[in-house]
Amino acid sequence: MSFFKNFFCYLSVLILIVLVTPSTNSRGIPETFSKLAEELLPGVVNISTTQLIEDKYNTRPQFQFPPGSPFEDMFRDFFDMNRNNNTPRKRKATSLGSGFVIDETGYIVTNNHVIGDADQIEVVFQDETKLKAKLVGRDPKVDIAVLKVNPKKRLKALKWGDSSKSKVGDWILAIGNPFGLGGTVTAGIISAKSRDIRMGQYDSFIQTDASINKGNSGGPMFNMDGDVIGINSAIFSPSGGSVGIGFAIPSAMAIDVIDQLKNFGKTSRGWLGVRIQLVTEEIAEAYGLENARGALVASVENNSPSFKAGIKPGDIILKFDEKDIKKDRDLPRIVVATKVGKNVQLEIWRANRIINLNVKLGELESFEKKKKAAIETKDIPNKIENLGIQLAKITPNLRTRFNISKDVKGVLILNVERNSIADDKGLKSGDIILAIVDNDALQIHKKISSPIEVINKIKQLKKDKKKILLLYVKGLNSTPGYVPLKIDG
Repeated sequence: MSFFKNFFCYLSVLILIVLVTPSTNSRGIPETFSKLAEELLPGVVNISTTQLIEDKYNTRPQFQFPPGSPFEDMFRDFFDMNRNNNTPRKRKATSLGSGFVIDETGYIVTNNHVIGDADQIEVVFQDETKLKAKLVGRDPKVDIAVLKVNPKKRLKALKWGDSSKSKVGDWILAIGNPFGLGGTVTAGIISAKSRDIRMGQYDSFIQTDASINKGNSGGPMFNMDGDVIGINSAIFSPSGGSVGIGFAIPSAMAIDVIDQLKNFGKTSRGWLGVRIQLVTEEIAEAYGLENARGALVASVENNSPSFKAGIKPGDIILKFDEKDIKKDRDLPRIVVATKVGKNVQLEIWRANRIINLNVKLGELESFEKKKKAAIETKDIPNKIENLGIQLAKITPNLRTRFNISKDVKGVLILNVERNSIADDKGLKSGDIILAIVDNDALQIHKKISSPIEVINKIKQLKKDKKKILLLYVKGLNSTPGYVPLKIDG
């Protein structure tokens, strides 16, 4: 009996030791990454881009010689012969980055900043095969781009992993094209998660100490199962080289964006329509919250989902779709990851109590498109090519800049092209179009306040097959006068 008692006591202690003994890594410290690297390398690519840019400094110099100089005639003849070469020249600019295959038919992921405004994109595989790529879609907000090549054979596609299951201290592998060297494998651990490095409102980077340098951008970060858990995107480096602080976009954030770009060529994000700020300890105390949490609503966009749901400035959003909002920056990331049109419940702190509101999410891209269009028609200068003038609505800033008195109303001539119709008629930057004169009844002056009114008048004149636009214009420090401009019929 004593034997069995002692045996079970020993067995219990042994089991307890096994259960409580910490494991630094379920796989232990890897002896080598060679097998894993060999398996993954064919799915990683180098990306080379070419862009034609204007070289503003590569123009013909203008030498001036004193009258009668023996060099005057010689250089004048030379420059006259080459006068057409005095325009800015264009040159090719190239850049290098990394990417990886996500579909064996030829879809490739990289960073948006790797592609930039490239005119040509070339993908180089590990076997040195080179293929031209076209841009399928891009998302500057998360810095992701999807490319497509047409391979002659099936490609090695990499598998996605779940970055949310990765932990600080886990081993990772990075493969990329640092400094154009290609096929470079580095290893390290996850140093931190959910890093905000002030690159955008959706920052939630994985930080690693694996060696990541210029050219690694767009390359994959792997876990020890060989699954992609991140897209290497940025480094912190005073010198420009690796100092052991690199950042990757987590797969949990990237996958949905990539799927949308691959299938539709664009993203479709949830939109709430609020401007928020951090809930500080002082604000929490003033609001009667036990601790600082949530996102404080600073303002609500008119006719937005939040406006329609009854959200008010001063509300503190504590939960969104049953997800806790610990800090203000959590809210945008959760909202954009939520499906457009979904009915979502919000938990809000208002007047010292919790209330629940339901909101139907709108689409961020649709809102931004409408807002951009409204700005362009309202504030952005309108250029009328055939007349050579650029018009702008008179804003407070422009009124100050051009010293326009408050009593003057009209449309500002922001710029006049040299040798244009407007320039020939003596119009100058800073002149104000006070009115458009009716062609049939010259005594009628239609006062204007927006460039679109001038543009619409020109369209009407062309429709009526009339060739003269008659403007009533006030120049700087001068009295108003009439300026006729000939338009195309």
